[in-house]
Amino acid sequence: MRAALGATAVAAGAAWTAPALAAVAAPACEALRIQRRLDATAAPRGVALTFDDGPHPQGTPAVLEILASRGARATFFLVGEQVERDPGLAREIAAAGHAVALHGHRHRNLLRVAPRALAGDLDRGVAVIERATGAHVTRYRPPYGVFSAAGLVLARRRGWQPTLWSRWGRDWRRRTTPARIAATAVTGLVAGDVLLLHDADHYSAPGSWRRTVAALPMILDAIADRGLYAVAI
Repeated sequence: MRAALGATAVAAGAAWTAPALAAVAAPACEALRIQRRLDATAAPRGVALTFDDGPHPQGTPAVLEILASRGARATFFLVGEQVERDPGLAREIAAAGHAVALHGHRHRNLLRVAPRALAGDLDRGVAVIERATGAHVTRYRPPYGVFSAAGLVLARRRGWQPTLWSRWGRDWRRRTTPARIAATAVTGLVAGDVLLLHDADHYSAPGSWRRTVAALPMILDAIADRGLYAVAI
């Protein structure tokens, strides 16, 4: 009996944590139906720019200014607690023609959040974002890109598309540089990639948004040089 209970606990733990592998394993994304690339028929030459962790009082306006100057579109995965601090800035994102999506109300690893608490977090976050922007949220990306089994189930029950990425700039690190962020983001970049960046430093190295802002023109130049264009996912 004890062995059976132990095996059951191990199996339950594996089921709970297995979706977390999707952030680092493309086959896991496919198996779990988590989107990490664009639909080729919808945007055959598109690269999806996505920004996590905002809005941020300095980083987000700087990113919006660059995107506007290039005629580029992006998707901002917003954190509810940050939108509560500055709903007007979230409204500016949507008014500029960018897509908004959910990154949770609080920025917590889903593997450490019980299903009932997570449900409350998701509902509060989406309510805050939709009220501030007037937009309907249809996508969800969890903090750190880590899904739990409950996170996937709850997102799908709410009609949201679970979304990760195929490329990133690793721009949250303390010791990176704008040139390194850009090089990491665009090396091997092809049509259909979903690129992860951050317009905020609420949950990463202080001032990291400045390096992202400095890297963004280089990234947009590289996208254009490949005959591609930046789109919202």
